[in-house]
Order: sequence, then C-alpha cells, then structure tokens
Amino acid sequence: MPHSHHSHSGQFCKHAVGTLEEVVNEAIRQHFTVYGLTEHVPRYRQQDLYPEEAGLTPNDLSTQFNAFLDEAHRLKPLFGSQIRLLVGLETEHISPVDLDAIAHLLQQHSGRIDYIVGSVHHVLETPIDFDEATYHEAELKAGSVSALLVAYFEAQYEILDRFRPEVIGHFDLCRLYTPSLRFSDFPEAFELAKRNILFAIEYGALFEVNAAALRKGWETPYPGPDILEFIVAHGGRLALSDDSHGPHAVGLNYGRLPDYLHRAGVQDLWTLAPSDAPNPGGRMVIPVKLDGDWKKHAFWTQLGL
Repeated sequence: MPHSHHSHSGQFCKHAVGTLEEVVNEAIRQHFTVYGLTEHVPRYRQQDLYPEEAGLTPNDLSTQFNAFLDEAHRLKPLFGSQIRLLVGLETEHISPVDLDAIAHLLQQHSGRIDYIVGSVHHVLETPIDFDEATYHEAELKAGSVSALLVAYFEAQYEILDRFRPEVIGHFDLCRLYTPSLRFSDFPEAFELAKRNILFAIEYGALFEVNAAALRKGWETPYPGPDILEFIVAHGGRLALSDDSHGPHAVGLNYGRLPDYLHRAGVQDLWTLAPSDAPNPGGRMVIPVKLDGDWKKHAFWTQLGL
C-alpha cells in the first residue's frame, strides 16, 4: 500500500506526457509499493489511429510497444529495491483483428508480460472516451443508448473470456459522458454487466477502483456506485489504479477514494504479486490481499486523511 495497476507515459502513449522513468520516480516519491506499467497494445488498422498519431502507422505502434517492454524491463530491476514494478498491457477491442493480434503479442512476448488490464475503449469501432462528440457518434451508430451499452458489455465479455485479464479496467467506461446514467434503467445491459462481473469473480480477477474518473468530472471513481455495490455484494476483489497519463497524475485523487470505498462497505483491497504457478490466464502473478486495515495505512495520513 499504496498501489496502482494501470498507468501510461508520454514516452509510449501520445495522449500522455512524461517518460516512463519519470512516472516510476514519482510513484517512488509518493511511497507507492506496487506500480503497474501498462501501455496500450498497438492498434493494427490505419483507421484506428488517433488524431495525435498522425504520420504514424500500425507498424510504428508495434515498434513503440516493443520499446515500452524493453524500457519497462530495464526499470524493473533498476528500481527493484524501492518499488515492485509490474509490467503489463492494456487491451483494445475495436474489431476481431485486435483480439487475434493480442493473442499473438502475448505469445510473442511470453514471460515479459506479467498481467493484463482488460479494457474496452470502442463500441462498433468508434472511440467512446476520445471526446463527447465521438461518443455520440458511437451512440448514433448503435441506434440507442441501450444498444451502445449492450455492445460495450458484449465486447468486454469477449476480452474476459478469451484472455482472463487479471485486472478489469474502468469497468463502466461506457458511461463516461453520462455519469448519472443508472444501469437499472437499461435492464438488458445491466444483465450483461452482472454476467461479466460474476464471470470475472469466478476466475479470480481484480476490479480496479480507477481514480481517473475523478479528473474527468465524475463525483466517484470507476466503477460507479451501482456497479461497485454489485461487485462488493458478490465478493468481488478490488484493487486501486490511478490510470495516470504522466507523472503529474500518479496518485491523483487517491485522497478521495477511502470515503467512497468506506461508504460501499469495502473491507479489503488486493494487489498483484509474483507467483510460482500460472494463473487462469497463464501468467505468473496472483492476487494478494493487503495485510491489516487498509484504511489505517500511513499513506492516507500523508494525504491528510
């Protein structure tokens, strides 16, 4: 404690800032004990690149991801006496091409990827977290809010079923621009969300409490209260993530997490640790419950809590 399982750097992500080493140094400065380095997997079609990637090609993104793995594994032993660094990746699911490519990437880099953050950022091949206008394009393409939510949770399930990600990334990103949306008003989508949660619990995933929602205008982190309530009620295990996009966002808004988790009745927090045996996804990490009462850890004292 503290820990984060999801982060990015400007060195390997064009909408982030700073170098990977600067991110790590900031995590050390804030006395993080576990920090996950999880750049996005490459995107494999030219039409899936973002505006800030103008002039790049899918091959460039693949080269960039390989460079990320090299740098992350350089930093891991360099700072090993000060912090446990985990090297992971964050998934994409834009089209079936991505799933097959992720499978190949995992095989290609077997032993170099500690864990997966299973995330979805697109619905019907349209970004839902780039900006609000593009989100509404996805909604229009889906035909309704309900259809967008259904498509999102179906794509999320494909990621869970195929790769068994150790961490479920920003579970309800599909309501980024509609944070007051309640899934109970969309029964078909809510049933799929609950299916995904129960499936992830069954194979042993951690659900991230992702502080990035707070810097994006939410009053809570991801997941929102209705999803968090269902996870807690069914014994789901929670881990913290800052989803930082540069050193400035390491641990950002962590001070707002304890009250939210306390009100939800969260008794335990979890992190990932190396394992001698493969987990359900075939990787060598396992969830470990934090010792003691997480709410009394000295980290919160340094935040004035």
